[in-house]
Amino acid sequence: MLKNSRTNSADWVIENGWLTGADIQPSSHFEPRDKNESISLLVVHNISLPPGQFGGNYITDFFLGRLDPTLDPYFETIYKIRVSAHCLIKRNGEVVQYVSFNDKAWHAGVSRYQNRDKCNDFSIGIELEGTDDIPYTKEQYQQLSQLSCTLIAAYPALKGHIVGHCDIAPDRKTDPGTAFDWQHFRATLESN
Repeated sequence: MLKNSRTNSADWVIENGWLTGADIQPSSHFEPRDKNESISLLVVHNISLPPGQFGGNYITDFFLGRLDPTLDPYFETIYKIRVSAHCLIKRNGEVVQYVSFNDKAWHAGVSRYQNRDKCNDFSIGIELEGTDDIPYTKEQYQQLSQLSCTLIAAYPALKGHIVGHCDIAPDRKTDPGTAFDWQHFRATLESN
């Protein structure tokens, strides 16, 4: 069921790991989080499918394991990969959630933060529909800021621990890229 996540973000709450007001599209690409593990890291990513193109449902199809490899030559190289994120923020600000925040999404891969490996164990992954070098939208910054505030309220150990994928896997990843304005995001975050 699609809910208008762009206008209701001020009213978001997290219930049993799920964001009210998001478009919920449950993925099987996750595993239970250790109940003794504190959620203490928020990782910002980017994704576009096909690369550099926006719109459509290809990202959701990818995270749900149903990407059709015949639709684009690039899809043939990735359609068997089992990957997910907790949420996606589309260019128009719509928020889609794939994995409960209480579970581990498969977004970080081989990663390290503050001398801890396996960031999926203790992190939440948020994808922005975008690329490293195309500016993100105002709606995306606003929604990322509001979502971050909602997450920090539910999981206080996240405060002060918001990084890019490039920060936890610097030899492998560059996202959210040079187009992501960290200063603007942090100012938006503080204003919420």
